[in-house]
Amino acid sequence: MGKNIKSAVYPGTFDPLTNGHVSLVLRGLDIFDEIIVAVALHSPKNPLFSLEERVEMASSAFNGRPGVKVEPFEGLLVDYVRTQRAGAILRGMRAVADFEYEFQMALMNRRLDRNIQTVFLMTDYKWLYISSTIIKDVAKLGGDIKGLVPPEVEKKLYQKYGHL
Repeated sequence: MGKNIKSAVYPGTFDPLTNGHVSLVLRGLDIFDEIIVAVALHSPKNPLFSLEERVEMASSAFNGRPGVKVEPFEGLLVDYVRTQRAGAILRGMRAVADFEYEFQMALMNRRLDRNIQTVFLMTDYKWLYISSTIIKDVAKLGGDIKGLVPPEVEKKLYQKYGHL
């Protein structure tokens, strides 16, 4: 069975998943038949939520939506993409600041496997200013994050920081 270019892997820490991430996945479904949201075990960041919690929140946000699968992964992304028989890696970019890092990662992934394409989508304008880090900072101080993350993520963040 060969690779399916109509399937893409959207990797990330998703600590936590934001509405910007959700928007990107839903827009990605206009291009691909299936998006696999690959929640990374390892991250240079120090995640607030465990891998299991992050997978659970992402799964809940997509609530069995056709064409979206949420899974944990570890190791090299290109190895994971191969196991999924996907033909592409989906990445989002908010601003020019994201470009250099994303470009380097895309080139390294291309060097590791020339048959896996990286597809970039610009973040929808209304999510340009948010990131998981900013969301966590605001939630930690008890600020209003309603509408910036899925409701189940909002609840988990406030619980984690003792605001519920």
